[in-house]
Amino acid sequence: MIKVKICGLRRPEDIEAANAAKPDYVGFIFVPETKRYVKPDLAASFRRDLAADIQTVGVFVNAPIEEIVAICQAGTIDLVQLHGEEDQAYIAHLKGQVDQHIIKSVAVGDELVVDPNQADYLLFDSLSPSRGGSGKIFDWQMVSAYQEKPFFLAGGLGIGNIEEALKVVRPYAVDASSSLETDGVKDPVKMQKFVAKIREVTHD
Repeated sequence: MIKVKICGLRRPEDIEAANAAKPDYVGFIFVPETKRYVKPDLAASFRRDLAADIQTVGVFVNAPIEEIVAICQAGTIDLVQLHGEEDQAYIAHLKGQVDQHIIKSVAVGDELVVDPNQADYLLFDSLSPSRGGSGKIFDWQMVSAYQEKPFFLAGGLGIGNIEEALKVVRPYAVDASSSLETDGVKDPVKMQKFVAKIREVTHD
């Protein structure tokens, strides 16, 4: 069954909504200049309130490795998502210091360029200045044949198009954020419907 990640949780109400919707993963954004930024100590308290069977993903952009290591060692996150220009050497260095699996984002524009790296998973997202969370989709055909590594599919996925996307692509997991918001905050009803729709269409 395809797994579900809901990214950009930043309020106690978001944690309550996640506990009700039951995605496989939730994402905390540790990028200060973004609107969904969560301070590490707040994320740690969210982790304590989150259902034990939901895994947490920390999202970083070109962060100092020691910053990531500290959040990992605090037990706040189960996986690390790198959403910047982190190269193979960076990932190798990080893997030598943490036990968490690593997801590396790949921005998909007019072509798919996947550099060999030591990440455990990839995340295909729409190319955008905001590095994700843009709500824009890309041409799913570009990743439909990719099989070298398990990957998360992101970029404008929501209740209205997820079934269509999964007819084209069979990812390890799907990832949504802005499409599950109303007036800039996570919408519990949209979260519930998104997870339920994926469970429905991937019940095999």
